[in-house]
Amino acid sequence: MPPRNGNGRNGRNGLNGQKRNGGGLYPNRRRRRRQRLRRDRVVARRFTILTAIAVVLGGIAAVVAAAFTSANGVLNNCDLASLKPVSIGQNSFVYAADGSLLGAIPAERNRQPVSLELMSPWITEATVAVEDRRFYEHEGLDYEGIVRAAIKNLESGEVVQGGSTITQQLVRNLYIGNERSLERKIKEACLARKIEQLHGKDWILATYLNQVYFGNHAYGIEAASQTYFSKHAADLTLAQAALLAGLPQAPSAYDPFQRPDEAVRRRADVLRAMNEAGYIDDAQYQAALSKPLKLKAGQIYTRIREPFFFSFVREQLIEKYGANTVRGGGLKVYTTIVPRLQKLAEAAMKETLYLPNDPASALVSINPDNGAIRAMTAVAPGKKGIQFNLAAQGRRQAGSSFKTFVLAEAIRRGINPDSTMYLSAPFHWQPDPLSEPWDVSTYSGGYLGPVNITSATLASDNTVYARLTLDVGPESVVKLARRMGIKTKLEPVASIGLGSNSVSVLEMASAYATIAAGGVHSEPMAIRKVVLPNGRQDRGAGWGDVERRRVFSDGVAYEIARILKMNIQAGTGTGANPGYVAGGKTGTTDDFGDAWFAGITTNASTVVWVGYPNAKIPMTAVHGIRVAGGTFPATIWRLFMAPAFASNPPGDWPLPQDPVAWIPFDGQYEYVGPPPGSGPSEDKDKEKDKDKDGEQPPTEPPPTTTESPPGTTTDP
Repeated sequence: MPPRNGNGRNGRNGLNGQKRNGGGLYPNRRRRRRQRLRRDRVVARRFTILTAIAVVLGGIAAVVAAAFTSANGVLNNCDLASLKPVSIGQNSFVYAADGSLLGAIPAERNRQPVSLELMSPWITEATVAVEDRRFYEHEGLDYEGIVRAAIKNLESGEVVQGGSTITQQLVRNLYIGNERSLERKIKEACLARKIEQLHGKDWILATYLNQVYFGNHAYGIEAASQTYFSKHAADLTLAQAALLAGLPQAPSAYDPFQRPDEAVRRRADVLRAMNEAGYIDDAQYQAALSKPLKLKAGQIYTRIREPFFFSFVREQLIEKYGANTVRGGGLKVYTTIVPRLQKLAEAAMKETLYLPNDPASALVSINPDNGAIRAMTAVAPGKKGIQFNLAAQGRRQAGSSFKTFVLAEAIRRGINPDSTMYLSAPFHWQPDPLSEPWDVSTYSGGYLGPVNITSATLASDNTVYARLTLDVGPESVVKLARRMGIKTKLEPVASIGLGSNSVSVLEMASAYATIAAGGVHSEPMAIRKVVLPNGRQDRGAGWGDVERRRVFSDGVAYEIARILKMNIQAGTGTGANPGYVAGGKTGTTDDFGDAWFAGITTNASTVVWVGYPNAKIPMTAVHGIRVAGGTFPATIWRLFMAPAFASNPPGDWPLPQDPVAWIPFDGQYEYVGPPPGSGPSEDKDKEKDKDKDGEQPPTEPPPTTTESPPGTTTDP
């Protein structure tokens, strides 16, 4: 193996050829003298760096400088005795909306502390490289790292890089949580300095690696190694260590079980950092990049069985308080979940899909008035102990249920869906001769000819919505979808209106809730309040606060809801009719790998997804039928919603206070021609022959329409 150099084991930050023993991996005296001299020079130029940043960052740098000035001022008042970690045996409890116990978060589960000698050297080096490259040089605070992160974040317009050292993260994770306040940051900095003075680097690094959360219920590197690779931490390879070192930043986003592509990209970031820091050479870097994940899910911790919503709540708590506080913090957590609705959701799914080889299903129901998650569950027939949340973490293509966002953008612009016509016909689009052509057809192969947007919505006509999407602009659809509640990054491609992007069930329920609430979006809320071990409610964390913002007028929401109501009465969503006022939209992907129903009432936004969780398997013969949004998803939706509000059926949406003002529209792909059809009788016959999923039966299609690419559109 080529020798490691630079900051690696044989460099200034590594083992320097020494053998690990007695917990000691300290630099020799000569290195210490060089480091002291280097630190003296660093101190001399810190003020220059901070002054330059003040000029560049203005007020932001002033806050940073003030923070560190305050930190130095309180150093003498910072007592290490104030570090009082919670008892490891004091569990936290989670309660439903009715006060019943959902479950406990145990203290000593999925965590096996090990000494540094029982950790692969690769994991320590990977962690230092990606989390705190100057770990062996600073004394708890990395001033240069903070400045570098501030500049990077200013350039990006958002927080893309943190300035916290491993020592600061250890203080935060063990003792003081993740609350973002100036006072908390000052205390964190102070305590980090004190810990550095009391403990060596090895103790800090080992303690951090034994505490940090790696996702999938794994706390600490030993639990993570067992969870993802079924091996001890000491046996991790370079590629495996790089994968695990990248998880603590965002365990759900980089979950290798559910999001392998993101996990591989994150692993590459860690390997690049190791290469740049000198822990690995170019050959090792390239070899590790090419390694497959080769995950082997461990069985050692599978005795933990937590409901999907319970896991969702726990991750929110960990994000706020840190893993150790949650595991042993004695918290009492009161949530928004309604057990009666949870039972109805599970019963609806099990009644509809009950055979061992049936696809899985997931359901989320949200209160549109405040974003409270009332139900979140999933069922996978024939499978036990699913380790991920299909409702919140799983992301699949939305199919035609995403057409609602295109419809919303069109109405928001003042395009009248009842009078604006488009051609229902095979659509061929190729912006230039070198680009791949895009050919669009309908679900059934039947076409309506010239048709208005409303009727095309009821028929879920792909060819009309492909044209309409290009007219309003994919970028505008992305912007509106994000404002309505879609958090996943969306690609503004021409096919976005047909659901080519992947989203979660939770996101869709949150976005549709914006329509149900009259154009006002509320952030999804799972936790109502948290009571601390001292008996006091944590009011400063913001639990239970309703975050609302208006996305579009109540007039726009009223028009969207009007069409969605028509769709349940006489469109593709008739199978979801709950017996009271409701609206909704079906969704089916081209390969029948995903099927959706997203529906709303004045008091609920509920979304159902059906599909196989581990792969996109075409659902072409489930119970003898092809699974589309109007089949099993609509049935599950109805079986859940009908009894959920049977005692107090929701009413209709009131007339809007701000009606939409329709304006003339001249779309590039809009149909302008002779009146459609030969008369009312022809349209009536077509309506009569619709199949049960709302699509026209196959007819002789018009000639394929080849049209030029759309011009640039802007968001008005």
